Amino acid sequence: MFYHVKELQYNAKPNRPDPVYAKKLQEILGGQYGEMSVMIQYLFQGWNCRGEKKYRDMLLDIGTEEIAHVEMLATMIAQLLDGAPVEEQEAAAKDPIILAAMGGMNPQHAIVGGLGAKPDDSQGYPWNARYTIASGNLLADFRANLNAESQGRLQAVRLYEMTDDPGVRDMLSFLIARDHMHQLQWIAAIAELEEKEGLVVPSTFNQQYEKQEVSYSFMNCSKGTESAEGKWASGATPDGKAQFEYIENPVPMGQIPELAPAPTHMHGTPPPGKLPPNM
Repeated sequence: MFYHVKELQYNAKPNRPDPVYAKKLQEILGGQYGEMSVMIQYLFQGWNCRGEKKYRDMLLDIGTEEIAHVEMLATMIAQLLDGAPVEEQEAAAKDPIILAAMGGMNPQHAIVGGLGAKPDDSQGYPWNARYTIASGNLLADFRANLNAESQGRLQAVRLYEMTDDPGVRDMLSFLIARDHMHQLQWIAAIAELEEKEGLVVPSTFNQQYEKQEVSYSFMNCSKGTESAEGKWASGATPDGKAQFEYIENPVPMGQIPELAPAPTHMHGTPPPGKLPPNM
């Protein structure tokens, strides 16, 4: 059961309208790493969780909090659009220099949304469920969550630098702080699972069935050898099972691909010397 409280989790009130900035703010609402993505990602991971109850509870805690962040951003965007009729966007379009420099108001905010937020990114691309990850493997999912929070905080920080509106910055400062906490949360959860399961996902696959000759080899597949200076190229591996090997000049280990001709009913290119009989 979900229960809505009328008060926002934190203030979302700009000092002045700004339809151009409203368009930018759509990115952390409906973009690939926006609040809608993490909201759905965490909730589905929680609903599908077959692990310890504490993980399910934690996922539903944070997933539900992300609903509150979606609400905050939608509220902020709607207020940034106050007093921003279509005429303003049309006026900007008359000056190509202004339009090129500022990008203009998102016309869908007025035409489709009625001066309201939309479940889209900053370019108007609709939010897509394919952005979300819920694999059933908690370690794999938590690593994806850490990436999502890292990218989300990075974008929120960039948006903070793009405005001087105190109200907008105040809300973003809250979201940035929560992203800080959520990154630490996933780091802690990942470390806990790694301690129990090991580092490599999935931990349940018998390693004897993988080609272990290359399990710890870094292959230099581009010009230059600067990559040899990293910890991934020499020394003990993080799983404690081997030593990294640096292969400066990797050699092919497979065959030269040679595909059989397609059947005639596929009407592909005929092999040499076998033109169709009507030619």
